[in-house]
Amino acid sequence: MKDFKRYTGTNEYIVSEDLQNDVNVSIALGRPLLIKGEPGTGKTLLAKSVAQGLSQELLTWNIKSTTKAQDGLYIYDTVQRLNDSRFGGEGVDVANIENYIKLGKLGEAFANPIQSVVLIDEIDKADIEFPNDLLAELDEMKFYIPETQKTIAAQNRPVIIITSNSEKELPDAFLRRCVFHYIEFPDQELMADIVEVHFPGLDKKMVKQAMEAFYQLRDLDGLRKKPSTSELIDWLKALLAAGNTGKTDFKKELPFLGALLKNENDYEIAAKHRSAFQRRGALNNFRR
Repeated sequence: MKDFKRYTGTNEYIVSEDLQNDVNVSIALGRPLLIKGEPGTGKTLLAKSVAQGLSQELLTWNIKSTTKAQDGLYIYDTVQRLNDSRFGGEGVDVANIENYIKLGKLGEAFANPIQSVVLIDEIDKADIEFPNDLLAELDEMKFYIPETQKTIAAQNRPVIIITSNSEKELPDAFLRRCVFHYIEFPDQELMADIVEVHFPGLDKKMVKQAMEAFYQLRDLDGLRKKPSTSELIDWLKALLAAGNTGKTDFKKELPFLGALLKNENDYEIAAKHRSAFQRRGALNNFRR
């Protein structure tokens, strides 16, 4: 296996050893890395970290329900060509179709003489056939543009990171072509490292008490949306903005609950379990 630049994480993104290994396996094999995990666990930010860690350009392809596979390869702008043919001024070369071919994010990565990182974000939002429509291109790292009769082939195989929130099952044929990693929700030790990245030097006692309250909240049964890492960061930002650093006793109160819980159902569950929190020595006073 040829030598390649290895990803070791960055100062802004704490990565587990297993995830770091799977990123490097993906790079070594030249296969896409499929990342799953509950919302807020850093799936999208991973691509930014990989690009930064490898000193490469990041190209982001945000997937929507209407996205087609070809959008990531190229788009033939027939509307612009028609407008130019009717209203175009001097110097507009309507006869040259290449003027109306715009490469998508995958197309840009293939055409780039320097290796880049491509993020295909939330692939499960697209139609069920979307992943299968990319099989040949991801395998062969090239595609054909019939309008210009040209083939765009990757000069350097890009690093491809694909995220999914498991809204749809992905086809087996697609999964076989990917390296897979599920980002587990961080335990308290790893979460403390993540918090330290965002808030260097924050009072350790406050962090410990805040995280205990946070994890107890996540443990409640029936939550429609458990608070995530990003919501913990937002909550700590709110506490700091309010000047609550080291002053809040989370065994007595949990301020700014709206930064953590995002619907009425979860508020009701938290209130219902107030007595349970009291028995566990935390969270006996809820307020938004």
